[in-house]
Amino acid sequence: MSPVRDAVVAVIRREERVLMVRRGPDAPMAGCWAPPGGRIEPGETQEEAVSREVREELGLEVRPVEKVWECPTHDGGYLLHWWLAEASAGEIRPDPAEVSEARWILPEEFDDLEPTFEAHRPFFEEILPTL
Repeated sequence: MSPVRDAVVAVIRREERVLMVRRGPDAPMAGCWAPPGGRIEPGETQEEAVSREVREELGLEVRPVEKVWECPTHDGGYLLHWWLAEASAGEIRPDPAEVSEARWILPEEFDDLEPTFEAHRPFFEEILPTL
């Protein structure tokens, strides 16, 4: 059994909405909707990974604010560290290899996106409403 690796999820809000991305053709689980994020590189902190992943995927600069949750991925291969992050002003410029679409959604619209990861559902139903 391989060791569990760490990854980050960036929760970027604009008023009541959360930024979601449809994973692009070069991303793992292409076509799935999720908040931006990815693997933590060796020697990198969670905060550094949040900033790097959002910059690579969306061309946005973000400031990680606080870790708010964690959960395993659907296959148990990663532990996801969920971080609230504040985006600086600027236009979203998705990397088409990693992101095929970006959308601001209300938390209750999570169920309208297809496909998503079942492991993310508790965040939108239980954690996000308390933040």
